[in-house]
Amino acid sequence: MLPNPSPEHHPSARSRVKQRQFDLIAFDWDGTLFDSTAIITRSIQLAVQDVGGTVPSDKDAAYVIGMALLQALAHAAPDVPAHRHAELGERYRHHYTAKQNELSLFKGTLDMLTELKARQHWLAVATGKSRRGLDDALHAVELKGVFDSSRTADETAGKPDPRMLHELMRELGVEPARTLMVGDTTHDLQMALNAGCPSVGVSYGAHEPEAFESLGPLFVAHSVRELHDWLAQHG
Repeated sequence: MLPNPSPEHHPSARSRVKQRQFDLIAFDWDGTLFDSTAIITRSIQLAVQDVGGTVPSDKDAAYVIGMALLQALAHAAPDVPAHRHAELGERYRHHYTAKQNELSLFKGTLDMLTELKARQHWLAVATGKSRRGLDDALHAVELKGVFDSSRTADETAGKPDPRMLHELMRELGVEPARTLMVGDTTHDLQMALNAGCPSVGVSYGAHEPEAFESLGPLFVAHSVRELHDWLAQHG
């Protein structure tokens, strides 16, 4: 387990805080820290096929990643009637669960998180996953206890509503200007914009980086290594 000392009790906290631009770094999960975009995309397509809807393209299925599950599925399958959305969700969970043991963190993620913890950043997850889904994923990759807090879409409003970030900032006592949101979708960056927080996009997940431009991220990383290096210099 990574160390999680309280910033105010760390012997060199004062000097480190002065060097930090951000006190809280909130990460999206799927497609940002967790290499799951392809399996989520395929699970959406198979679920829609199972209930007789028009199967979305890879691009259209990937677009909804980051939204709350039923909102995402309804968007990906507009011809599936509302009374079948619960069934659609069950079929998605069936297909995703069958493949989830094949998933892992992106290479370099653990090293990045370890360094950020050593620099006394608060770390959080803000995700469209369910609480059970996130907890299972954190347990599977042995990251339980690494994050200071987290919010899931079934606990609060889904992205791009800013409520997730508002709740995390309030819980940890951090102002928007000192909070950075990192994500792989426009939903993540729009949520940050709505919350008044700066953001960083990553291009190796669900959305194309060209879609980020209008949302004003400070940086777009093309790999975890690039993200790690940028956070080491600017975080």
